[in-house]
Amino acid sequence: MELLTQDEYKSIAAGLTLPTGAFIDGAYRPAISGETFETVNPATGEKLADIAACGAADVDFAVEKAREAFDDGRWSKLHPSDRKDVLIRLCKLITRNARELAVMESIDSGKTIYDCETVDVPETIHCLKWHAEAIDKIYDQVSPASDDHIAMVVREPIGVVGLVLPWNFPLLMLAWKIGPALAAGCSVVVKPAAETSLTALRLAELAMEAGLPRGILNIVPGGGAEVGEPIGRHMDIDMVSFTGSTVTGKRFLTYSAESNAKEVVLEMGGKNPAIVMDDAENLDRVAAHVVNGAFWNMGENCSASSRLIVHKDVKAELLERIAHHAQQWNIGDPLDPETRMGALVSDSHYNKVCGFLDQAESVLIGGKADNGFVEATVVEVPGNDAPLAREEIFGPVLSVIEVSGFDEAIRIANDTEYGLCASIFTANAKRAIRGARAIRAGTVTVNSFGEGDITTPFGGYKQSGFGGRDNSVHAHDQYTQLKTIWIDLADDADEAVD
Repeated sequence: MELLTQDEYKSIAAGLTLPTGAFIDGAYRPAISGETFETVNPATGEKLADIAACGAADVDFAVEKAREAFDDGRWSKLHPSDRKDVLIRLCKLITRNARELAVMESIDSGKTIYDCETVDVPETIHCLKWHAEAIDKIYDQVSPASDDHIAMVVREPIGVVGLVLPWNFPLLMLAWKIGPALAAGCSVVVKPAAETSLTALRLAELAMEAGLPRGILNIVPGGGAEVGEPIGRHMDIDMVSFTGSTVTGKRFLTYSAESNAKEVVLEMGGKNPAIVMDDAENLDRVAAHVVNGAFWNMGENCSASSRLIVHKDVKAELLERIAHHAQQWNIGDPLDPETRMGALVSDSHYNKVCGFLDQAESVLIGGKADNGFVEATVVEVPGNDAPLAREEIFGPVLSVIEVSGFDEAIRIANDTEYGLCASIFTANAKRAIRGARAIRAGTVTVNSFGEGDITTPFGGYKQSGFGGRDNSVHAHDQYTQLKTIWIDLADDADEAVD
């Protein structure tokens, strides 16, 4: 899609009709309490809308309608190809409304319109379409059998699921979860992040237009204590899939243990290493990957390359090239298509990132912050024990750690409570494979930064999460139950003779 001008995007933003109600049982509704909360444009501080501030009563209502819809089979028992057709129609409607959704995402989150137009919305469509096309292509199984029995292993939708979303990729993370959940036949209750509720609400409206039955996709906006915890504790929700901070994710394990022992899938934080060895080829290309990994989406990315573990022999040259590439990551109005880094999502998060900057003793590149915007920053840390090397900043800050060899680099890479993603840059194929196998992370890229694609599972080790994976056919597993159906074929007359 060809990008527009800054003025054209501003004109679209001014003309948007923003959704404000919860979306439950196929319609927008105010919160039962009548309360609302403000959502603001992080780049300007301007109020965008008053959103329904839902609570436990709204969660109860949404779950009730989701359970009714699941039990009567309006979606769960629909033929797989019919479910596929509905989701394909939804993809077409998103495509028709792509520009509206991109602008809405940008003004609600502070993300650049460049990323929303070229990454978030297209990837949302691709994700939903991919899972839709998989619906009638995932086969069940028959176990090895004797002449006297057949054993079938079949998948069934798990039921009503709670989906709790982060604020850094509002539309795309919604797609990562509802894609496989709806494909499986589940009914869903979604809690978008309070900071970024708009596109989830709008997409639910498009889903109804596409033919998704009432009660199948419910969006309940509100705070964590008011909506997230009631979802986690609800006795009639069968599983929860959560993406967000490790601190919050752990709470859902408590909620599950203290309620109905619902299944919980967690995708949480990361402090992801990018290892650059002394034999890495084309340091300019390496620098471009490192910079992209560190500063894309303002560093508000759980898979961001936030630790650069670099061999001492190439450190100086690599940092020089990183400085060159970092200059291209300018900050500015998110609705300007020339801007590469927008505003951080909220004042509280901006203050958190600034707090980390205040701890930096050796700033090599950048370091300036102003009114919600933080420039691309590179800091050197004395070792892996420094807070800037251990804690997830979730901002455009890259911490540099010098090493003398391969084994030291791997040891430092693994010296973290997280294990989501990692990168290793080396020209030695054996070293690359050994390193990828030795690093305890869910995704390891070689000579590049990335997360794989829709065909590869995404999730982490250790405190980066567990219980399932997003993306790929493996994402469908968490939204289904496996059932064994054992059929006895023994002849009754033969049994009587025996």
